[in-house]
Amino acid sequence: MKILLLEDIYKQGVAGEVVDVAPGYARNYLIPRGQAVKATPGSLRQLENLRKQSVVRRTEQSKHFTAMAEKVEGLTLYFGVKAGETGKLYGSVTTGDIAERLQEEIGLEIDRRRIGDRPLRELGNFAVPVRLEAGLAPTVKVVIHREGEDPFKAEAEAEAASAAAALIEAEAKAEAEAEAEAAAELEEIELDEAEVEEAEAEEVEEAEADDAEAEEASPDEG
Repeated sequence: MKILLLEDIYKQGVAGEVVDVAPGYARNYLIPRGQAVKATPGSLRQLENLRKQSVVRRTEQSKHFTAMAEKVEGLTLYFGVKAGETGKLYGSVTTGDIAERLQEEIGLEIDRRRIGDRPLRELGNFAVPVRLEAGLAPTVKVVIHREGEDPFKAEAEAEAASAAAALIEAEAKAEAEAEAEAAAELEEIELDEAEVEEAEAEEVEEAEADDAEAEEASPDEG
């Protein structure tokens, strides 16, 4: 169903744009809330000025969110929390917590549902996606550390641990690949040996067959 947006709608468009949406979404949600009207010749004529403004709004919006994406990418949020010996939190750092801090730090007002995909439940450093408008999805760095600890020290230690884990994983992968390559080479050698043995057996059989034929063809002695 084609509708004319009267307000900016996430993932649909900006005010003044004509978009195609599910009929139920339009009739039961957007139109009753005054956020859109059905796209008819009359409504389009009446709101032609709004449509022109949408181009300007879209450009301004794109510039705004591009600048905001750069701020998000360069931002680190620190959360001091209580956690057990294994690093599991007594609770979690939620997407709502991150949204609140983003507003405090850089003035970004955003729905928590557009941040990450799950609560964070352990100590460490995390790259959390923030889904802005215009297809932009920068990541904000989130550092979760124990209450009372130096957040910068905790961040460095988490990065070191992550680098060590990545190194161990890379070494294990390289070792597994080397073992697989060695196994493949051994299998190839065994196949070659089997082929040689098979060829030798065939030669023996052919020789025996030739001897048998020769004996049959020779005259009896005595």
